[in-house]
Amino acid sequence: MHLDVLDLRTFYYKTQLGRSAQRAVREQMLSLWPDVHAQTVVGFGFANPLLRPYLDSARRVIALMPGQQGVMPWPQDGRNLSVLCEETLWPLESDSAHKLVVMHGLETSENPTDLLDECYRVLQPEGRGLFIVPNRAGLWSRRDRTPFGFGRPYSLGQLEAQLRTIGLIPERHVAALFQPPTEKPFWLKTGRMWEKMGRQLSNRYAGGVLMVEVTKQVPAPPRPGLREAVRRPLRVLDGLTQPEPKPV
Repeated sequence: MHLDVLDLRTFYYKTQLGRSAQRAVREQMLSLWPDVHAQTVVGFGFANPLLRPYLDSARRVIALMPGQQGVMPWPQDGRNLSVLCEETLWPLESDSAHKLVVMHGLETSENPTDLLDECYRVLQPEGRGLFIVPNRAGLWSRRDRTPFGFGRPYSLGQLEAQLRTIGLIPERHVAALFQPPTEKPFWLKTGRMWEKMGRQLSNRYAGGVLMVEVTKQVPAPPRPGLREAVRRPLRVLDGLTQPEPKPV
């Protein structure tokens, strides 16, 4: 179940808690990827709040938004970089993204395996992907007043196993949103302190979101099921005896 783009925009740009969450997740992302000079950066879901720092240095920034969610013009103060697309059919060439950020996309997808296949297709072999999902063990996944309270929360093991199946190999992981998901002034004012303390204590259990960085395995690992069957189409007559000529 995808959230509506208007609800996401309201949370991240018009509430104090949303702006605090935006800052905390973005700072962790920038610690992983401080430099994207002359690179193509793609976001999927609602990654817009994280992409703004890359607008000046990246060669190209593209914000993909699934049709079930809806799209909004972004950025507000420049040429529009948002694109409405099918969740599992992106208008991008294969191997075209140096960096790929997925937020509010995987946990809400009705077809997560197909979505990850599309992520694999678009990411360059030497590129990096970053998947940001609600932490099953965190407080934010239990609060449906924030976007992280919707969809399927993940444990670190669940997320990494799902990514490996597709051929997206986890390299690093961090957590964010160590402050409680509340708009009480004390917690908002001390948010940076909780984020700093949380990163020192735990990068796995306490944070509200998990952030897993991946690289692309080439070639992709074989997978059983329909895709393999398509590569080896069924021969419907296999197992039947061949017709014999009628004796004269």
